[in-house]
Amino acid sequence: MILGTIILAAGSSTRMGGEPKQLLTYEGKTLIRRITDSALSLQAGPVAVVLGAHRAQIAPELADLPVTLIDNGRWATGLASSLKIGLAALYLTQKELDAVLVLVTDQPLVSAGLLQHLIATYQEENKGIVACQYGGHLGLPALFSRNYIDELLQLDGDKSPRWVILRHRTDCVEVPFEAGAVDLDSWRDVELFAQAQASENL
Repeated sequence: MILGTIILAAGSSTRMGGEPKQLLTYEGKTLIRRITDSALSLQAGPVAVVLGAHRAQIAPELADLPVTLIDNGRWATGLASSLKIGLAALYLTQKELDAVLVLVTDQPLVSAGLLQHLIATYQEENKGIVACQYGGHLGLPALFSRNYIDELLQLDGDKSPRWVILRHRTDCVEVPFEAGAVDLDSWRDVELFAQAQASENL
């Protein structure tokens, strides 16, 4: 199976005062480096990282990695524009993809093991989507068969791939991942996450 991976990292981190959350560190690595290393460890196909608001600060973190860095000059219009640019970048690298994996940078507990589990589930089940389930919702990380690429390209504004997942629940396998609810979107999120990690290490 040839799998293309898109890492969405173009946002401005507004709720963090413009400090790029992609460069927060966890276990000695920035979040952008962690998720990119995990994607590359799959050795399943091309990896495209979509940058935008903080490109100059983030790009050096990935300079030594075999990934396609692509800029989204329209990042402020919402997530969908980054998704489209990421899909275009994958197509330029690999014309024939069997599936696409979509990732974000602010879920620190996403691991290579989880991503491998998503792939294995996709290969074992006769479904077109595999999505993570947490907090009573389905969301990213998620894997889509090539049959859904056109629909992903039709998203606009702030519509995320979750819209496609919800439209096709009957063609979706759910993978439990409660840790996916940990989303470092604000300094308060970072503080609570640090406290939780500290209590676990006692």
